[in-house]
Amino acid sequence: MKPPKVIFLDAVGTLFGVQGSVGEIYSAIASQMGVISSPESLNTAFYQCFKSAPPLAFPDLDPLVIPDLEYQWWKTIAHQTFSQEGLLQQFTDFETFFTELYHYFATAKPWFIYDDVFPFLNYWQTLEIELGIISNFDSRIYEVLDLLGLSNFFSSITISSMTGAAKPDSKIFTMALEIYDCEPAQAWHIGDSRKEDYEGAKSLGIPAFLLERNIGEKESGVINRMTDLII
Repeated sequence: MKPPKVIFLDAVGTLFGVQGSVGEIYSAIASQMGVISSPESLNTAFYQCFKSAPPLAFPDLDPLVIPDLEYQWWKTIAHQTFSQEGLLQQFTDFETFFTELYHYFATAKPWFIYDDVFPFLNYWQTLEIELGIISNFDSRIYEVLDLLGLSNFFSSITISSMTGAAKPDSKIFTMALEIYDCEPAQAWHIGDSRKEDYEGAKSLGIPAFLLERNIGEKESGVINRMTDLII
């Protein structure tokens, strides 16, 4: 394959994942507040609420107000998750619980790095290929990347909350490309979501690769590990 000018990668599910499950983390921290719950049921409820939420994107706003809006966005999802499970009334102070939960996800503790990530980030850097992140994440990503030792690999980080557009919206891809004065055909995008990453990038003409780590599909553009992308 011809080397691209820049390789963009998604963050969660591509570079790093959640230790255990979101439901397990929600349940463990809630138990410290005396709220007993099923991790499995919470995990299902969380993803239902997460998928039905509006995009984590705040267009045309002062960047200084966005961290508070990010916090409220995630708080709404957590509130809906526990409400759906009939557990909300068990909290004596949901705000204190959520503040602890929110800051926990800004640490290294809930995350693990996939074992093919560091070798291939180093490999692409030896080829002098620029690397960037395009993610539907919030501003906590900067701290998480630092703590996981990933920051130095990336010359740009483009996130939905700050750009005002979330994948698969073409605007977030366009803004990332503009950083490198790069045409879509000169870039790659790698991510684990068919709709947000694969279809979103391809709709703009960016060569895209869908990362499905646990499925051995034989389909154009679908990879199981970054080792499939040796140039």
